Amino acid sequence: MTEHLHHDHSQCIHTALAAAEQLCKERGALLTPIRRKTLELIWNSHKAIKAYDLLDQLRPINDAAKPSTVYRALDFLLEQGLIHRVESLNAFVGCHCSGIQHDQLLLICTVCHNIEEREASPVLAALATELQQAGFIPQRKTIEIHGLCQNCSDKSA
Repeated sequence: MTEHLHHDHSQCIHTALAAAEQLCKERGALLTPIRRKTLELIWNSHKAIKAYDLLDQLRPINDAAKPSTVYRALDFLLEQGLIHRVESLNAFVGCHCSGIQHDQLLLICTVCHNIEEREASPVLAALATELQQAGFIPQRKTIEIHGLCQNCSDKSA
């Protein structure tokens, strides 16, 4: 996400956690303390984070945390649509559209490493048409584009 000088990131975290709690309550899904903390750690920035980096951040809080602890929390958060897996980085990022089934267009800055999630309806509609014409039934659609975000592009100009 393109961060502005006055970006209040604590508001992003608060909004994401409140949305997660509400969605889980509506669905009857249990947002355990470890799942909530994992989501909070993912939302600490707009950069993708790897599972073992999450584990390193969880261990001071929960010394019993193991890789399986993190992977179970990540599986739950993915299943609930609260985060996205960034395939090309083997990492995870918070979802801005939690609770809504949607395709993903992720813009990944190669300089600052921020990730912006975009709706990009026309692009995804064109892709859906191509898939239909090919008779291909997608199970999941994620488009990841690596390049320069507007902030980094402006700085390099």
